[in-house]
Amino acid sequence: MSQSQSTGTQPAATRVLTVDDSASMRALLRNALVSRGFEVEQCEDGQEALEWLAGNEVDVIITDINMPRLDGFGLIERLRSSALHADRPILVLTTESSDEKKQRARQAGATGWIVKPFDAEKLTTALRRVAH
Repeated sequence: MSQSQSTGTQPAATRVLTVDDSASMRALLRNALVSRGFEVEQCEDGQEALEWLAGNEVDVIITDINMPRLDGFGLIERLRSSALHADRPILVLTTESSDEKKQRARQAGATGWIVKPFDAEKLTTALRRVAH
């Protein structure tokens, strides 16, 4: 009698929070990431993300820069000032490409920077590289 090697437990999917005020960009991100095995949560701006993160955990955060209420720079700074999120990988995904804005994001504590439109495979590779 052989016993199945499968215990029925899969390794937990990497849980990603995407923060972007564009509904179409959130849909693109969800489709690209879910189809590659990620679990995806989404918020529309930095303020909503902070409120959501107060009661939830994720492995990686992907944020846009230009958003209402609280922009990506403010979100990164607020997360980095919290012991809970001090080491959480945060990728910036934005149409911005100026060196000045990249430097500002690095100073705020961003882990990486990806310019839109994004390549789903490169984004997946980046996520897997930074996820703990």
